[in-house]
Amino acid sequence: MRRFQIAILALFALTAASTSAQTNQTLRIGILPVESAATVYYAKDLGLFAKAGLDADIQAMPNTPTIAAAVASGALDAGYVTIDSIATIHQQHIPLVVIAPASEYVYPAGSRTVGVIVTPNSPIRQAKDLEGKIVALPAVHSLGSTALSTWMDANGASSSTVKYVEIPFPAMAAALDAGRIDAAFEVEPFFSSAAKRDRVLTDAYSAVSKHFLLSVWVAQTGWAKDHPNLVRRFASVIHDASVWANKNQTQSGQILSKYTKIDPAVVAAMARGRYAEQLTPSVMQPGIDASAKYNNFTTFPASELIYSPPK
Repeated sequence: MRRFQIAILALFALTAASTSAQTNQTLRIGILPVESAATVYYAKDLGLFAKAGLDADIQAMPNTPTIAAAVASGALDAGYVTIDSIATIHQQHIPLVVIAPASEYVYPAGSRTVGVIVTPNSPIRQAKDLEGKIVALPAVHSLGSTALSTWMDANGASSSTVKYVEIPFPAMAAALDAGRIDAAFEVEPFFSSAAKRDRVLTDAYSAVSKHFLLSVWVAQTGWAKDHPNLVRRFASVIHDASVWANKNQTQSGQILSKYTKIDPAVVAAMARGRYAEQLTPSVMQPGIDASAKYNNFTTFPASELIYSPPK
């Protein structure tokens, strides 16, 4: 009889666990396989998604416009985009809303994670020296080009004379060494090694603001309104993962290497970024304003982007 009771209890526990796993809500999440989007990797590895009753289907994509398009079409439930991308999307009346913060720039620590690189013997020493030059970025109309243009114009140069070209981050060093470009806008995990080999002209981001939101998590407006509980759980998981990652860089670095396949030695040596722990309109605004100025649209209050749960 005792054995029968134990067997029944074990079967009940197994059934309950199975039922719990089956009732976890699948959330399709689009990301770039980079550190600033890695909170979803941390959350998955730490079991935070499972604890919140979510099954994270994480899909790596080549760029944020692709992610935004997939979210807008319903192919994804949530996605990682840069602040300039969501600002541009908003003015085009594409129905996306910000549901959680991703990464932020805070000076001076942030200046060790990003910068405009020139060769050691380059004659480019100041903003004006970049006039008429070729600068590489992963995307022409990006936060990088916005930040560098802001820095140039704030330092007596004309940013309109710069020719921006698209080159993937891994290929920038070779293009710079070969003289095909005059400067490159690098971020981690490429920036640290580039800074040792070449010369850093400016971090550029600090010209936008000493503290601003770089990237966010977005959802389709209609989907968010129909799934307020999922949005709340996702935002809570991202918050907890961000707080943990900011305090545990060694452990988060191991997870980052595991999922992105970046060499653990590279991760250990690179300057680490910071994850935003709060979604604050005033911290979002500088990126929106700068993007509006250099992408030819009228700026708007950051509050227009932020998801508001139904009452």
